[in-house]
Amino acid sequence: MTASLPRQASPPDEPERPPENPRRKFRRRAITLLIIGLLIGVPAGYLVISANQSRNAGKEKEDKYSATGLTSGWPSRVQRRLYQVTIPGGATDIAYYETNNWKTSRLYVQFGTDSAGLDRFLGYVGTSRAALQKDDFTISAHDQQVVGWKFTGTGPWSGLVHTQKNPAPTQDIVVNLSNPERPMVYLVSRTTP
Repeated sequence: MTASLPRQASPPDEPERPPENPRRKFRRRAITLLIIGLLIGVPAGYLVISANQSRNAGKEKEDKYSATGLTSGWPSRVQRRLYQVTIPGGATDIAYYETNNWKTSRLYVQFGTDSAGLDRFLGYVGTSRAALQKDDFTISAHDQQVVGWKFTGTGPWSGLVHTQKNPAPTQDIVVNLSNPERPMVYLVSRTTP
């Protein structure tokens, strides 16, 4: 059995409290509920916003990596460095597509440029216009099919293969010179991981 403790009496010199005003009681409870609501609601709202941002970022990446053809725009700097692709300034109609598997990785790039831009591009690659062979379609039929290229328009067409020692990429280049002032360049740079 437990013994009950005696109740301590209030000090004799302290006046008794009057009963709490109902308005004040309501206001105190409302403020308490508001504080509790904020303590729960603000972090919950932050979590919802963060989850949506994370999900949207994942969808953007999924869309990017599930692309099945050329994408307009510049390849990333990492891609250009890895595949040793330098697109000359002032290039137009730039598009690219990357494929990766356990055996070979490829970057497909197309762009339009001017005559001087073509010379700069070939210089970046480590070759020159003299290495281009007329009517030499160096990009394989399989690679053409992957991105939907058809080298059947008016020419002249020229191509070259720039082979380098592994792990540096090998580059297959085809140039459409139907408009000598605005040549169109098609490139497949492949590397073996």
